[in-house]
Amino acid sequence: MVNINNECLGCQLANQLEPVHVVYEDEHVCCFLDHDPINEGHTLILPKNHVVEMEELDMETATAVWKAAVKISKVLKYLFNPDGITICQNGGRFNELKHFHMHVIPRYEGQPFYTDDWSDNTEQREKLEETKAKLRTCMKKYSY
Repeated sequence: MVNINNECLGCQLANQLEPVHVVYEDEHVCCFLDHDPINEGHTLILPKNHVVEMEELDMETATAVWKAAVKISKVLKYLFNPDGITICQNGGRFNELKHFHMHVIPRYEGQPFYTDDWSDNTEQREKLEETKAKLRTCMKKYSY
């Protein structure tokens, strides 16, 4: 049984009670494209249970998060040939969603690690459905 906090947007997203572009899910996590991507393929991993901070994750969920991160990283490298992958999680006052979530972001040389002034991502946002289809198709190659 999933423990959902009805007041939590992360719970709503992770359990698809709000629209999301799901690329992968299992019984513990839901992985979907960021609605405001840094680069095409920028994916979020959220536990389906309400969890705010990393240290609150039980081992099953923590393992599911990392398995998903590995799987998504492989697919992003195959599809988009980035110079690297950044995996990050913002906790405490930096967790704007108030629900644990991990970013998996394909990155390219010359991009800063962080800036408040990301370039225009209109093209990536307009292709979310197409990107989702690419990732879901490729995801079938990487099973555990």
